[in-house]
Amino acid sequence: MPQHIAIIMDGNGRWAQKRHMPRTVGHAKGAAGVKALVESCAEKGIKYLTLFAFSTENWKRPADEVSTLMGLFVQYLEKEMGALAAAGVRLKVIGDVAGFPAELQTRIHAAEASTQNNQAITLTVAANYGGQWDVVQAVKNWQAANPGADVADLTQERLAQHLSTAGMPDPDLLIRTGGEQRISNFLLWQSAYAELYFTDALWPEFNEAELSKALHWFATRERRFGKVANTQVKETA
Repeated sequence: MPQHIAIIMDGNGRWAQKRHMPRTVGHAKGAAGVKALVESCAEKGIKYLTLFAFSTENWKRPADEVSTLMGLFVQYLEKEMGALAAAGVRLKVIGDVAGFPAELQTRIHAAEASTQNNQAITLTVAANYGGQWDVVQAVKNWQAANPGADVADLTQERLAQHLSTAGMPDPDLLIRTGGEQRISNFLLWQSAYAELYFTDALWPEFNEAELSKALHWFATRERRFGKVANTQVKETA
């Protein structure tokens, strides 16, 4: 069982268009399924779930769609966080939240503060997030924390301490729904050794059964992290 699952939630708009509905309906349908997914992961003993909700590139979408996404985020924090908090969910939001409306920023900070001591599962929402942005910010934060330091002193371990996911294990399994096979600037540094699982299921269709398929696939993987396979080691031993 992976300790940390990261998911690119793709296909909301296409789910709606296939049903001759506005794309915004698909986003609402996709958001409605998050609570059940979080609860399912917690029940399975998965300690970290990171969802790619809004990328730095998503601002290029139509204004009404962006507005709907902002509204859904506010609505989710207002209606669902109480139940999730009671279930022991800790919320963390990564990304440039300063780019969001003031009301949303306030709700994000309040939800993070009220759940900071919960331990059942950490739900991380990547919002206004990009993997390249994350690495650049980490370098800047390292420089700010070490004024006058020589860049030769910067190591992978030291930089990782300043990423937005500092303190969390890197993803073991990265899932992308919607049929596309790319990671779209999501957790670039952190996913260096993640197993990548791509499914044609659109995000509103990604239920517990689809999660189980991904977990069964993950269980078949041999994670070598640059080492030789275990069978090869046994053969040469």
